[in-house]
Amino acid sequence: MNFKGTVTINAPRERVWKFLTTPEQLTECAPGLESLDVITPNEKFRAVASIGFGAVKATFVTDATWMDLDPPNRARMKIHGTAPGSKVDGMSEMVLSDGADGATVLDWSSDVTVVGTIASLAARLMGTVTKKLTDAFFECVRKKIEDR
Repeated sequence: MNFKGTVTINAPRERVWKFLTTPEQLTECAPGLESLDVITPNEKFRAVASIGFGAVKATFVTDATWMDLDPPNRARMKIHGTAPGSKVDGMSEMVLSDGADGATVLDWSSDVTVVGTIASLAARLMGTVTKKLTDAFFECVRKKIEDR
């Protein structure tokens, strides 16, 4: 599944960058998050999250690793997660640029692959549910950064 979008955040790029690269802040907006452990500061963290696709629900343990950090302009994140009988792998990228009146434009993209039981049972719902969760996530991120 491939997803991408653009969010304009009324805050300076440095503040947006700091929020998006601090796991404890970023995960304030993560749907279904149950726990977060920083494995290596500024590099790797592990999250446990439950996600439902209709009647199919799964708890994924996911490792996320920051790659190619170019503060406050660009970063990529690699993820690998497992749930009973399933796994998820993905790569996400964010690019920050200056917007009008001191705002920051966040262009993001994600390429995610889910295989196993979850994929076979909930394939037709995954795209819709993931888009809904992603939209809610970035709206939460925007609000939290602007309110600080």
